[in-house]
Amino acid sequence: MKHLKLQIFKFAAILAVFTLLQSCQKEEEVFPAPSVSSSGTLAGIIGATVQVKATINAPAGIKSITVLKNGASFDSKVLAGEKTYEYIKDYVIDGTAGTAVNFTIQVTDNKNQVSSLVAIPVTVSAIPPKTIVNVEGVIEGNVTWTKDKIYRLKGFVRVGEELVAGTITKVGTLTIEAGTTIIGDIDTKGTLVVHRGSKLIAIGTAAAPIVFTSGQAVGARNPGDWGGVVLCGKATNNQGASIELEGAYKGWHGGTTNDDNSGTLKYVRIEYAGVPIIPNAEINTLTMGSVGSGTTLEYIQASYGLDDSFEWFGGTVNAKYLIAYKGTDDDFDVDFGYVGKVQFALGYRDGNLADGSGSNGFEVDNDGSGTAKTPFTAPVFANVSIVGPRGSATSFVDFNFQNGAQLRRNNKIKIYNTFITGYPTGLYIDSQVGDAKGNALAGDLVVKNVVIAGTPGWPSSSTANGAGTGFSTVSTNSNIWGLGVAVANEEQRGKANASLPILIGTQTPTVWFKAIAGNKVLTTHENTGISTALWSARPTLTLTAGKSESLIGTNLPTLTGTTATDYVGAFKDTDWTATWAEFAPNTVLYLK
Repeated sequence: MKHLKLQIFKFAAILAVFTLLQSCQKEEEVFPAPSVSSSGTLAGIIGATVQVKATINAPAGIKSITVLKNGASFDSKVLAGEKTYEYIKDYVIDGTAGTAVNFTIQVTDNKNQVSSLVAIPVTVSAIPPKTIVNVEGVIEGNVTWTKDKIYRLKGFVRVGEELVAGTITKVGTLTIEAGTTIIGDIDTKGTLVVHRGSKLIAIGTAAAPIVFTSGQAVGARNPGDWGGVVLCGKATNNQGASIELEGAYKGWHGGTTNDDNSGTLKYVRIEYAGVPIIPNAEINTLTMGSVGSGTTLEYIQASYGLDDSFEWFGGTVNAKYLIAYKGTDDDFDVDFGYVGKVQFALGYRDGNLADGSGSNGFEVDNDGSGTAKTPFTAPVFANVSIVGPRGSATSFVDFNFQNGAQLRRNNKIKIYNTFITGYPTGLYIDSQVGDAKGNALAGDLVVKNVVIAGTPGWPSSSTANGAGTGFSTVSTNSNIWGLGVAVANEEQRGKANASLPILIGTQTPTVWFKAIAGNKVLTTHENTGISTALWSARPTLTLTAGKSESLIGTNLPTLTGTTATDYVGAFKDTDWTATWAEFAPNTVLYLK
């Protein structure tokens, strides 16, 4: 009996070991093979970059990834047993237009199980290289540029001709098709000048904007690569019937025809302009000399200009939907008696790009000497968002940034329903030359329903000129520079000069500003409804409703000649920059 029990015990032990081995074997077999799901079919023109993507799941852990391009090795990775993985690889499209480049991905797991081959085809779009047409000299009569070509501006390309003030020798109309690209030649300082009596008809669409840009390759474009676009009209200014634009390139403008028509610009981008013609005389991205109200300007983006993004020298032209994007000097520069209306405009800055003369959102003068010449500079700007470079206390900012709005030299501008943030000073009524503060007291210089948010502090002396990212508490005498205040109460003078107080009547500008219905000074922009992604590669510009200091739902004035709105700034719930605007132009392939 004892012997039988021992035999039974041995049999049971053997059976237990066998069962355990079988169990282990079964556990090893439960791991499924790796699975791969792809990003689907990709497409693009030759030279464009796409991302080959795949999502990988491997319960046994990923050992390696192999990627083939048309059957040949393209990429491989060895992993440390991750069970899930997002594979992403940039690919610059090559091949022949109209064909497909095929990628296949295969994964091996830690049990040496291999996934099925997963294909990711990339269709090479059939867009042949465009012919580049060099354009020089004078355009006379009716000329059309078509989207199947790229036009290179060499030197001063003139639509019409007026080389002697008051003597128009040639007249032309240049029509540019939607989707056309125009590049500026760097060596010859390519510039387009539309003279008095001539027209530029550049009507793009949201899907096919017209683009004026640098002739440099992707990644190599810089502010000031070429000249820019110049419109000369016959409307009034306060300097004379025939005056010349800065730079002495025969840009004569002025007259008495306030409804003069220089053409139409709609859905147009102008990038990397502003080459210096002579020292300290750069062309602006879009320069307007005495342009009349018969001209249409809508949906225009001026990006990465070396000088001002938009500058008006007199004139009566109206404009809507303007973007001044990461220019170097001022966003909206107004001089010489400009009296038009501008509604829905965005000024947006990069902390690394500022001008030694001081960079502002608005810079407004009656003229350079602050005289009382008429017509006074008295435009209406409504629904403007001035977004300075300082999105947070760690923002990298050049010390040459100054004011969201510098209103100086006897101007009489009217600014309504406008949001200013991210500058060291929000508003500066500069009366060192001319009597801007007197105009404010008289009600001729107007800022109403203007919200200034997020202007406290600025870099300490150790971080001046953008050398660091820290911000310090502003010292008691910092108003000499106007740094870190919503409204400047003292003139912004050099360090060696004593500060001078600004008084509008008996009030400081801060008290005067806050007493106007609808004006607000907020310490931070966080409760206004602007997005946390406003300072990002592709800014989110629309507002979130319901915030405690919301920019939506304010009782706003209705202005003659403008669209009624119930919000402060350029945007509410619709982003009018969508589709046609470009916030990363140095990545766009214009030339192949």
